Amino acid sequence: MNRRPLTRRAALAGMVGGLAIASGCAGIDPASYSAEKPVLDLKTYFNGDIDAWGVFQDRSGKVVRRFTVLMKCSWVGDTGTLDEDFIYSDGTKEKRIWTIRKLPAGRYIGTAGDVVGEAQGNSAGNALNWRYTLALKVDGTTWNVDFDDWMYLVDDRVMLNRATMSKFGVRLGEVLLSFTKR
Repeated sequence: MNRRPLTRRAALAGMVGGLAIASGCAGIDPASYSAEKPVLDLKTYFNGDIDAWGVFQDRSGKVVRRFTVLMKCSWVGDTGTLDEDFIYSDGTKEKRIWTIRKLPAGRYIGTAGDVVGEAQGNSAGNALNWRYTLALKVDGTTWNVDFDDWMYLVDDRVMLNRATMSKFGVRLGEVLLSFTKR
């Protein structure tokens, strides 16, 4: 019996599988949305009052937390302030204040009190991709959790947001949000 063809097939299957996994991990380039309209400009959208509704789903897809967000947003030059008040379905309240700076070529950087370092954002067309680490309080301890956060402008009032949370490369869950500009 010749085992050589089986070994080649196994090696080829391993290479194809490895390429599929590697390409799946590479992520989407925001530039792939460059032709999409309306064009998302954070200075324009995040200016004034915005309401948002969201859920957190664990890695199985079960909704484990619901919340609303009231946002007051303003800009001075290329620096914006997003003052967010979260109200969770269990009555818990949180506040996060983002400071965002617009850079050339559709790039943004942002900071907030519970963000470790700086958030890095890239925008093209109707989409923005934020990547950052959030110091998340869970059961009395703080976890540094990585966010891969995508925002998609639907029209001048509505934006959808999907953020994947992970730690050590392991997906923990997703946050889904719908923003409506008043």
